[in-house]
Amino acid sequence: MRLAPEIDGIVIRANGRIDDPLLAHAPRLRVVARHGVGLDNIDVQACSRRGIWVVFTPLANVEAVAEHTVALILASAKALLRSDRAVRAGEFTAAREVVVAQELRGRTLGIVGFGHIGQRVAEICRAAFAMPVLFTDVLPQREAAQRLGATPVSLDELLARADVVSLHVPLTPQTHHLLDAVALARLSPGAVLVNTSRGAVLDEQALVAALRAGRLSVGLDVYEEEPLPGTHPLAALPNVVLSPHNASHTEPALRAMSMVVEDVMRVLHGEMPRYPANMPESPSGRRP
Repeated sequence: MRLAPEIDGIVIRANGRIDDPLLAHAPRLRVVARHGVGLDNIDVQACSRRGIWVVFTPLANVEAVAEHTVALILASAKALLRSDRAVRAGEFTAAREVVVAQELRGRTLGIVGFGHIGQRVAEICRAAFAMPVLFTDVLPQREAAQRLGATPVSLDELLARADVVSLHVPLTPQTHHLLDAVALARLSPGAVLVNTSRGAVLDEQALVAALRAGRLSVGLDVYEEEPLPGTHPLAALPNVVLSPHNASHTEPALRAMSMVVEDVMRVLHGEMPRYPANMPESPSGRRP
């Protein structure tokens, strides 16, 4: 806040936050850049009202996050961390007898949010494991559905039918706790659930209860509170795989996301950005 009056442009990552109180202290600010995709930590409407551009990198991390998602699906289905911990603890023989994994071939994949990342996850899982794909999305996604042989269904039907569910929706008031206790109860016993979107899409208290009941295997890259405290109940559960919100942290993706500075410079030089997330009002009330 102390430096806000001197800033013309700002780049933020997942843990930054741009809200109206901060904008009120930044009269020179012309552009807010998101190093990544999610815009839930930026008050886009407030920026638009104040004539401030919001720019982001919508395609930069698609491959990285999709591959990380598939890795979490595999690690969860194969109980890899449980086996790893057992071997390290000298329980090799016991682990062989107790840990029983799942096979993915032919199992049904459900994608909640069928944008670029969700589509890429579906593409990988169809090619590698011949998984039928169900999806739910606010858009029809007809071209992608036809290309990938995916079937649009309601969220309730997807949860009831899918063996593996992967979340790829932005965090909005409509998607906050989209999967609550009622929704999680619709998942079949033994289902795999993976979240690489935003933590608050899942009701973590309800998720912990489902995990303690042994109903699910779960892979998470995002959390309602970040960083996740080491004392959080999730950290003590054996049937969840945790990563530290680093699904997009590959060298190509980080390099591509850093190119958001090009749009910062475009705005500061009076040019139209390539990847705007809004259309701000100018100080005179006209569109730039």
